[in-house]
Amino acid sequence: MGKEAKAWGQLSDGESDGKLLWEPPKLIFRGAVRGIYQGHALRGIRVEGDDIVLSDGTRFTLDPGQAEKWVHAILNPPSRLDKLGVKPGMRVVVDGVDDEAFLEELAGRVEAEIGTAEDFEEVDLLFLAADDLAELDRLEDLKGVLADKGAIWIVSQKGKGAPLKDTDVLAAARGVSLSDTKVCGFSATHTALRFVRRKGE
Repeated sequence: MGKEAKAWGQLSDGESDGKLLWEPPKLIFRGAVRGIYQGHALRGIRVEGDDIVLSDGTRFTLDPGQAEKWVHAILNPPSRLDKLGVKPGMRVVVDGVDDEAFLEELAGRVEAEIGTAEDFEEVDLLFLAADDLAELDRLEDLKGVLADKGAIWIVSQKGKGAPLKDTDVLAAARGVSLSDTKVCGFSATHTALRFVRRKGE
């Protein structure tokens, strides 16, 4: 969802060529001079010719035709559902994820089904809450409910006090021939790891 390009940066403490990166929610410039901009600093961002211009006068010159695309991306950051790959028409199953805001977001895009995942089939996206190893023991069976290009998002607590570590989740999934393809910040308290069946499985 991010962007990267070569740019000429004119910052408050100097100017240089360098690399401009959009890593939501941060706009980052790395060159002889450097800068990181987010939140208030990006309000009022605009296009002037081939330049991205910030409200404080900071300016980044991109290749012709790129500035408008960058500003559009910055002003329209991807939603949580975009990051998770939820698209209209998908069969989405939620198993144990108790997040009211997430369920409301889902309802606005798809008719998600709530319940025990093993009761479904041909699932495009499965969101599975896992906060102990017993939940991960189900992964072998859950592979079977996925559609050909289906994926499982394992949603678990993050932080030092989390009952499961990412390494636990990765080891359990890889042990049943699932490949990890993405990690996403799910909420302030939870993270999500995406898995698909290994090719040939």
